[in-house]
Amino acid sequence: MPSFFLSFPDFNLYSTPLLILVFQGLVFVALLLARYFKKKNISDLFLGLILLIICYEQTCYTVGFMGWYNVFRNTKINYFLIPMGVAIAPLIYFYVKAITTSNFTFRKKDWLHFVLAFSLILFRLTIYFYDSLQTGFDDTQNGILKLSVDEPIISPLWVFVSFAQMLLYLAFTFQLFYNYRKRIREYFSNTYKLELNWILSFLIAFTLLFLYSSLQDIVGSLIIELNYKQRWWLNIFMALVVLFVGVKGYFTDTTKLNKLSFSFSPNPESIPQQKNNSSEFLKSDLERVSTFMNTEKPYLNPDLNLSDLSKSLDLTRAELSKIINTGFGKNFNDFINEYRVNTFKAKLKSGEHQQLSLLGIAYDCGFNSKATFNRVFKKITQSSPTEFLNTLKS
Repeated sequence: MPSFFLSFPDFNLYSTPLLILVFQGLVFVALLLARYFKKKNISDLFLGLILLIICYEQTCYTVGFMGWYNVFRNTKINYFLIPMGVAIAPLIYFYVKAITTSNFTFRKKDWLHFVLAFSLILFRLTIYFYDSLQTGFDDTQNGILKLSVDEPIISPLWVFVSFAQMLLYLAFTFQLFYNYRKRIREYFSNTYKLELNWILSFLIAFTLLFLYSSLQDIVGSLIIELNYKQRWWLNIFMALVVLFVGVKGYFTDTTKLNKLSFSFSPNPESIPQQKNNSSEFLKSDLERVSTFMNTEKPYLNPDLNLSDLSKSLDLTRAELSKIINTGFGKNFNDFINEYRVNTFKAKLKSGEHQQLSLLGIAYDCGFNSKATFNRVFKKITQSSPTEFLNTLKS
């Protein structure tokens, strides 16, 4: 039996955890891509590609710790282990955008975000084909262009480019996410199921990974050269992130906005003025909205949104948004939830807590989650529901 079969693969303390975690990551890649082809949720495609690229980038260290480079000393694998962080950065952005944008579509011009990634792939293939034509290529691991151009020039440059690009895309993605959270409070009365806390965890995980990777590059370049085993920690961290993202990304429903349009322009200039006196216009509509809220009690519907309420009042979404924001000095979410809290307080004062739990009463008032109810009640009353109830008993 040839000797290399006895020395490769070497399952040891370094290679085995990476191998197991990378394999599990590939399982989630397969699940996400299968669901994409079945249900056409493009966010599954973006997340699947993110995990696939990270697993692919783990190949170098995984096979390295398994003894690949010791056994196959003339391997050409380094040509094809392409650092694809420049593809991960825009994929993270488009993954979050696909989830937080209703009816999202990937446009032709969006491919421009991946020009750097395709350029690097083309460069690596070019130098491989050039080097493969040179004499003695079969007897060495890296050819002339790999050693004279890629490793001393392109690779260090690429570290800087990847750092700058990831920093930029993470900043844009966090901005996109927080703008989304702001928008849903202007449209939905209950936002708990739409807040997408998973996305925040997803972004924090990749930010920590980015910071750790950047710190390692700085230490390895400017302070002390890090050996293969010292760089293992980043790879095990990456593998754990893949597992976490795979599990949460696959089992969390992120398709709530796929068929829903909640875009509108609350720009006052776009709102037709129906009366000459704008203050009179606003005052009359404030009374109209208040009367409707008190008599019809639309806030008892936990799924109430700006569009539903505007149709009931025969107003456009932009008009109603202006009335609530300017006239009442609140966003839509706070405006509706204040009615719910006041109704909850009235029910406690009438003694309904003797027949129903506090959460049951909250649900009757239009809330749809315990977390949202407690948070909103505390925000409006500066006390918890239990504390408020105790003040009634004293």
